[in-house]
Order: sequence, then C-alpha cells, then structure tokens
Amino acid sequence: MPTQDDNLGMSTHSTLGSIRRWLRAARDIYEGMYIAPYRSAIHREYLRQHDVFMLMGFSDLLGVPNPIQFYMLELYPSLIEEFHEWHVRMGLEHPPEGGFRCC
Repeated sequence: MPTQDDNLGMSTHSTLGSIRRWLRAARDIYEGMYIAPYRSAIHREYLRQHDVFMLMGFSDLLGVPNPIQFYMLELYPSLIEEFHEWHVRMGLEHPPEGGFRCC
C-alpha cells in the first residue's frame, strides 16, 4: 500500500519533469531567436580560424619555415585526418609536394 512519502516522491518527480520540459522549451526558443540567425556567420568564422591554424601547422609543406614545428608534432596525427578537406577547400587539387599523400 503506497504511503504518504511515496505520493510525495511521485509528485516531486512529475514536477521536476515538467520544469525540465519548460526549461528545454525555453532553451529552444532562445536558440531560435538569438543563435539561429548568426549560426552561418559563426560557422564561417570557425572555418576561417581553422584554416589559418591548419596553414600555420602545415606551412613547412608549402615551403614556409615553421618555427613551431617541434611543438606541432603532437598535433599532426589528429590533423592529418582533416588535411585532405583543408587542402581541397584552399584550392589545391593535390597535396603539396614533399609532404604525405592523402588522396
């Protein structure tokens, strides 16, 4: 037989569920009004900064001395996966000579 404490726990649980649903709806409205119009501009800026970072990381492949090449050694394994997309986006059909083959 349910006790008074069990009923209290159930009502608290349903109240928390309704609060979570309301907060989720408020977040969706906020994102729709304030973030959605700028999402493309934010993504363009992210791509621009990412392209500059990749250029700095792989500048030695393009013939520009890279003073931080030693510090980039740890990042190269994770950046190699993105290298093909980057050099195609930069307008290079094939990867720079003297580097590694990605395509």
